[in-house]
Formats: sequence, C-alpha cells, structure tokens
Amino acid sequence: MSQDSQHGKWTISDSEDEDNIIPPTPQKGLNKPSIKPDLEIKPDKVFKQEPKLSPKRNEKAENSHPVKEPSAPSMGSEARKAAHVNQTNPVNYESISSSAVKRKRETEEGGWNLSSSDDEAPPHVMKNEPKKPSPKRKKTEVKRPPSPHGTSYYKEEPTDFFETNLLSTNDMYRFYLNKVTGIPKKFNTGALHIREILSPMFGMLKESVQFNYCFDIPWMVEQYPPEFRDKPVILVHGEKRESKARLIEQAKPYPNIRFCQAKLDIAFGTHHTKMMLLWYEEGFRVIILTSNLIRADWYQKTQGMWMSPLYPRLPEGSPGTAGESPTNFKRDLLDYLETYRAPELAEWIDRIKQHDLSETRVYLIGSTPGRYQGPAMEKWGHLRLRKLLSEHTQPVQNEERWHVIGQFSSIGSMGLDKTKWLASEFQRTLTTLGKAGKSFVSPETQMLLVYPSVENVRTSLEGYPAGGSLPYSIQTAQKQLWLHSYFHGWHADVTGRSNAMPHIKTYMRVSPDFTQLAWFLVTSANLSKAAWGALEKNNTQMMVRSYELGVLYLPSAFNVSTFPIEKDVFPASSSSKGFPVPFDLPPQRYSNKDKPWIWNIPYTQAPDTHGNVWVPS
Repeated sequence: MSQDSQHGKWTISDSEDEDNIIPPTPQKGLNKPSIKPDLEIKPDKVFKQEPKLSPKRNEKAENSHPVKEPSAPSMGSEARKAAHVNQTNPVNYESISSSAVKRKRETEEGGWNLSSSDDEAPPHVMKNEPKKPSPKRKKTEVKRPPSPHGTSYYKEEPTDFFETNLLSTNDMYRFYLNKVTGIPKKFNTGALHIREILSPMFGMLKESVQFNYCFDIPWMVEQYPPEFRDKPVILVHGEKRESKARLIEQAKPYPNIRFCQAKLDIAFGTHHTKMMLLWYEEGFRVIILTSNLIRADWYQKTQGMWMSPLYPRLPEGSPGTAGESPTNFKRDLLDYLETYRAPELAEWIDRIKQHDLSETRVYLIGSTPGRYQGPAMEKWGHLRLRKLLSEHTQPVQNEERWHVIGQFSSIGSMGLDKTKWLASEFQRTLTTLGKAGKSFVSPETQMLLVYPSVENVRTSLEGYPAGGSLPYSIQTAQKQLWLHSYFHGWHADVTGRSNAMPHIKTYMRVSPDFTQLAWFLVTSANLSKAAWGALEKNNTQMMVRSYELGVLYLPSAFNVSTFPIEKDVFPASSSSKGFPVPFDLPPQRYSNKDKPWIWNIPYTQAPDTHGNVWVPS
C-alpha cells in the first residue's frame, strides 16, 4: 500500500519484521558493499553519477604533516573503498543535466536497494515476494568537476588547534565535545581531539586497547605521538571474513597491534562500542566516546566523550573488589569486559582490578548480544537504564511535564506504529524516576527526538557528505512515517556546532522550562531495538543484538537534586556548575518544509555548501 505525507508518497511494506528480510542475489557489475546493519553503517556516503548499490562514508586516511593524497581505507566494507574514490569526485550542482535529475529511482520500485537500519537485514527484499525487474535506463554522462577540497578532502588544522595544557577543561562532569575544524577558536576551547587524548598531557602511555566499529589503522597510528607509536595496542572489533582480512592487512606494518574479535552470535548485531583503555606509567584511564577511529569522525562532526580521572594503582595485595566507586563502575566495567569471553582481554581485566576507580561519578550503561531472562534482563540495554533510574533518582514536581529528549545519528525499524516499541517499553524506561515513579507512560510527557533535517545536512560544514554518517534509509523510513512527527532539527549554536552534523548520541530528561536535567546519558547507542534491546516472550525475555556503551550522569552522584543546564558551553570554564548539553534547548520542531535526512535517495534540487548535489551510488 502507499501512504502520503509531507515527506512524499512512499510504498509501505506489509512486513515490519526485520527477520523476514533476506539479502538479494549479488548483481554483476555493481559495487556491492559489505553492509553492516549498524546505526551508523561504516561508510560516509559520497557522490557518484550512476545510482548503483553503495552508500559510503567519506573517510580517508591522512598523515598529519603534510597533507597528502589519502590512501584507500579498508575498514570492513567495500563501500568504504568506493567512498575514498568518490569523495574526490563529487557531482557539481551546475553540471547535472535535467535528464540526469530525472534518473531518480521511484520508491515504488522498492527504493534504493539498501538498508541501513541496524534492525534489518541489509537489502529490502521480502520472503516470497517476487522480484520486480528494473527497467533498463540509458546511462547519462555527468562531467565531474574537481573536488572543492583539492586532492585531499581534509584541510590541515592550524598550529594553534591543539592544546598544550589542560587549564581550560572542566573536570566536574568530565564530559567533553570533540574539536571541529573550521569553527571559531572559542568553540574549541576545552574540547578535545584524539591527538590530545593520546598525548603525554594525560599520561605516559604504556599500552592501550581501542574498542570500536570502524578503524583506519594508518590514521589511528598517526594520532599517537611518535614516542608512543610502538606501544602495544589491542583493537577490539566485530569484523568477519573478508572485512576482517582487510583489517588485519592494514595492521601488517605495525607489529605492536593485536586483535580481539567480538562475538556476534545474533543476526544483524554489530560491535558498536567505542572505548579506550589507557594504561600509563602513572595509572589507568577509561574513555567512552562516540567517534570511530577514522579521520572523518574527528574532523567536522559533533562527537562527545566521557574521560575518567587518572586511576592510581592500588597498594600491592589489595583485593580485586577494592577501589570501587559509589556507582559500582569498576564492577560493571569488569562485567562488561568479561562478556567478550576473550583471552586477549584477560590481562586487562586483571590490570583494572589492580587500580582504584573510586573517584568515578558516572554509571555504566552497556549492551551485549544475547537473550536474557530473570535478573539478567536488567544488566543490559534500556532495562539497565530503567533499573538505575528507578534506584538512584527521585520523582520531581510536575514529573509528567518533564520532557524526554533523544538525540542520535541513525534510526532502526520500530514497527508500524509507536506502540510497538518506542512509546511503550522504551518510553517507559526514559520516563522512570524513582521507585515510586509512574508505572505507565503519561500522555502529558513529550518525547522530543533530535535528528538532522535535509536542510541541516545541506548547509553543514561538510555539505551532503555529512549525511553519510546519518544512515536512515528509505526502506526503514517508509515503514514508520508516524515517527517523523516526533522530529526536531539539529541546532547547536550554544556549542558553535550547528553546522557540524551530530554523530554524538544523547538522551536526557529535562524540565518543562529547559533549565534543569533529571539525568543525562551519552552513549554509542542510536535509536534502535538492536542497540537498546527489545522485550520478547510476553516481557519475560530481553533480546539485544549489538555491543554498545555509554555513561549515565545522575544528580545523586554529584550530591544535587538536578543538574542546572549550562547556557554558555564555550569557552569552557573550570568554575562552571552547569551541565554542557551539546545542542540548543528547547529543540526546534521540523517546519512544514523540513524532511528527515534519508541517506539513500538523491538530493539534486539545491547545492550544498561546496556546490555539490547528492546522488547515491
């Protein structure tokens, strides 16, 4: 059937069950991506003249000095390689002929043959559904202009871009945004770049572990200072088969790099966790963040991170349970690491036991693949969040009028209406405040979802390529038009990042006047059942597909009743007591002209900030 909306007329699939979707037969002559149904899918989508089959992440390895032609990445996806080629050859707005614009594939043909939902099998082909042959199309030549960035997409950061001291950082919440190239300097004061995180400013590094979804190993190695580049590093990943082989191939020049493969036993799950474990001569540190280990994620996107204090070593002979924090962070981190069942991490588990993590003031919220029953249901995903909110928060006055805000960079399949997951089990979790809190979802509680519009992407620093990190697919969107009434645009003047598209993911409960927070969460988890988990078997079982990790800020851990919201996030001040929410409040609802960014349909009506249009390939 079809359905009309302000976002166009789309064909609606009769099936909402992602497990009923099967992959198509590979077609000859097409660039077939090794698509992971992750919320951010590895590639940054770029420009290509002929619609083929691969959205891409604009992600190129670049040595810091000097800027040179980047090498083709191999991050576990064929689409990533194509992205490298296509990024330097965008389609210019003025060069597209009218006949080329008419080549848009109609959604009635099934849309672009690609899915980016982390809940779905990659391509949108239903069981027992006859495959419709695509009509032959005449190939239209599109002359490609030179890239607006020259031979390399990335511009070198100015010499004063990186910090030499930590005086401007605010250690109260230890929540930081990333540095963004191309914005006024004051909006980077107190923000962090990966090169700073790995620098001697934070400790003399001995060994490290990098948990992530995407890796560009040559670029990653360049971010370590020269004196640390030969120190042992373990990369924890979820790659399999060909993509795993490519990752290993990348590491051949670096004998200090070892691998740990995360087990992904449930279909369409991903290893989406982003964490650094850093062992120094002086102690140990944990960093939980939202950035992949690729250049694009640290260039002109909005990212966030929590950086732990420097944890000192416990006295010799201390029990492994010593050095626990009031938030049980040490125990929860060890529990999370043990779910990998990986010999490569055994030494790190022992090492963490030997350190004092008692200064930690945040709670760990993790997801690990599995089906959980009984008490184990509350260990992972959104039921873990619900449990912590029940046990460590208190009801507030006019609680039903406090808003729930979710902000993310990708969206999974949530069903034909809001009662299937979002406005039932997930919203119930997000609205929990204390044991005596509401046991039902109040109709007065507004859920505000912040996700970039097409115009947000078009006018961003990166232009349309920023949309490659926002993989909401037409196949998913056309099944849940009801969701779009929740959407609010990305506006972040308070951080100077309105034009730096978000890859950060945050969730919070905010007062009716948007001045106070009941809690705040920064995480790798996008808006999806695969990331957060979904109840099964009449609510007696919790099923989680992916690895995710985030930290939860609760006022009780900071001896306050609520967090005041910081009005002036930058320049950062060590004396500030307000919480630095990374976007403007209140969020601005989509106008009648706004549409949610969908990454695998073309946008050719208006050029972006670099004079290019978006034709998925």
